[in-house]
Amino acid sequence: MKTPAFWYKGGALGTLLSPVGKLYAELARRDYAKLVPQKAPVPVICVGNLVAGGAGKTPVALALAEFLPGANYLSRGYGGSLAGPMLVDPHRHGYAQVGDEPLLLAEAAPCWVSKDRLAGARAAAAHGARCLIMDDGFQNPSLIKDLSLLVIDGAVGFGNGHCIPAGPLREPVERGLARADAIILLGEDETGLLPRLHGLPVLRAVLEPEVEAETLRGETVVAFAGIGRPAKFFDSLEALGARLVGAYSFADHHPYHPNEIAELLVEADKLGAALVTTTKDYVRVPLQQRDKVGVLRITVTWQDEAALGKVLDKLGGNHL
Repeated sequence: MKTPAFWYKGGALGTLLSPVGKLYAELARRDYAKLVPQKAPVPVICVGNLVAGGAGKTPVALALAEFLPGANYLSRGYGGSLAGPMLVDPHRHGYAQVGDEPLLLAEAAPCWVSKDRLAGARAAAAHGARCLIMDDGFQNPSLIKDLSLLVIDGAVGFGNGHCIPAGPLREPVERGLARADAIILLGEDETGLLPRLHGLPVLRAVLEPEVEAETLRGETVVAFAGIGRPAKFFDSLEALGARLVGAYSFADHHPYHPNEIAELLVEADKLGAALVTTTKDYVRVPLQQRDKVGVLRITVTWQDEAALGKVLDKLGGNHL
């Protein structure tokens, strides 16, 4: 589904649906309490968020691998058909089999897809993983997390503060913060979150286009994205200096049909523009059309790598 505008802009609909959101939160709490977390053979770092999509978990997870030699990724493979445990091979697997995020993660380090997190952890450890980075699973208690990092997009924070479907929250803020070891704040705190974080360590970082993205400066662009907050991607293109003449939003994890991409290519051609998308969307573009679609690649830049190192010290000798 597309992210409803009222989740972040506010309005009466969020308030009207808030009782349903409270019911959702309570049912999720009961489900969480039923499971007994299991210990993985190696340390587990969970990169999670409190909102439904769009916070920046995957870029953060990709960046963390640089500081954790021997790390493997562990993902449930949202949207993929394979139950696993399965080591992702980007040359053999597609998003329909393993999901889109695992294909990106596998470019940085070995990535295991497993609906059963404990089975996936055991498989990764058996193949030499020294630690595991999960880019999801903060709301899943099946594995004991040795370190839980909450990613927050400083531009929108926790939205209207309500739980799904009244707002973007997967669980109440206080409940989530109680399980976190540190916060990763991407960008400036534009919603006044910092006083609410109960003294948790806050690691500041920004998402920046990679050097190659400079080629888009001054270019006429038609953009499309099926992510949590497509507007964030469109804003990034304009901030880079691209002239955005078309912006098309799709549902998060949307599987693109060849006809959809063909229509976008026709639109871009009429406007004399390049067709551009995100890295996560690119892996869902039909293979035969990918050479006609440009990609804006982004990376995480840490404000203070020493502060990140102190947080990772909780893992003992498994980092830096």
